[in-house]
Amino acid sequence: MVGSKKHSTEEETQETPRFQQKTLTAPAPFADETSCQCQAPHEKLTIAQARRGTPVDRPVRVYADGIFDLFHAGHARALMQAKTLFPNSYLLVGVCSDDLTHKFKGFTVMNETERYEALRHCRYVDEVIRDAPWTLTPEFLEKHKIDFVAHDDIPYSSAGSDDVYKHIKEAGMFVPTQRTEGISTSDIITRIVRDYDVYARRNLQRGYTAKELNVSFINEKKYRFQNQVDKMKEKVKNVEEKSKEFVYKVEEKSHDLIQKWEEKSREFIGNFLELFGPDGAWPSIACDSTASPAAKLEASYPPCPGGAAGHSDLALPM
Repeated sequence: MVGSKKHSTEEETQETPRFQQKTLTAPAPFADETSCQCQAPHEKLTIAQARRGTPVDRPVRVYADGIFDLFHAGHARALMQAKTLFPNSYLLVGVCSDDLTHKFKGFTVMNETERYEALRHCRYVDEVIRDAPWTLTPEFLEKHKIDFVAHDDIPYSSAGSDDVYKHIKEAGMFVPTQRTEGISTSDIITRIVRDYDVYARRNLQRGYTAKELNVSFINEKKYRFQNQVDKMKEKVKNVEEKSKEFVYKVEEKSHDLIQKWEEKSREFIGNFLELFGPDGAWPSIACDSTASPAAKLEASYPPCPGGAAGHSDLALPM
């Protein structure tokens, strides 16, 4: 029995990583395509029980929903919190369709298919529910065996209600997450609208047509002209930088040449003084009585002391 128990433990240890790895190596499945429809009895959990931990085969089923347009770090952090609320959890994420979103919230940048796919590739998501309802019904919660609903605690007023999660909170099924300040879909859209000209010019440069960008003929010409001006400015800037670099190199080489010249000139002066100074080689030759007349002629200046023949002896008769 001991050996059997050990073998069983090893199997569980090996099975668990494979289950966890599924989300990391493949997109999360869609709820309507997965074979697991949670037909087994599902006992209701309290938050205290869920926080203590549940058996491996009974993860806490946490649900989070939203529009998730322009999926960003704020969305991912909210889902990370929902996934890590309990030691053993399974995160289902509901994404509302285009029709429902446009009706209650407004137009989206990404269509529903793009938003579904963005959620499937988030590492914290175990399952995606497409065409999620705007307001959660008991039937929906029962169908997906949802234990708790995760969302930030700010009342969400919509569809004629002051807070669409009010009945979830009253049922003790609500667990709050924290919003990430400084990032939201609305913030991103605001940046794009504010810097519209910049992004329009950018996309024209990348090959998009004015029609695709919904840019008028006049604005297209203006943006293209501005792009040409920017290119010229960039070229001038590059030329200036290269010129500065060239001048710096010339100055550096000039400094080296001057330094070498100074060193050579000192050496030249030293050699000159050694050769022509009072005790130099040439005066010594001129003073030598055994030196040839030619050598004396070459060393005729200055006259040598001691009565030796100097240049006056070689002067032509008048």
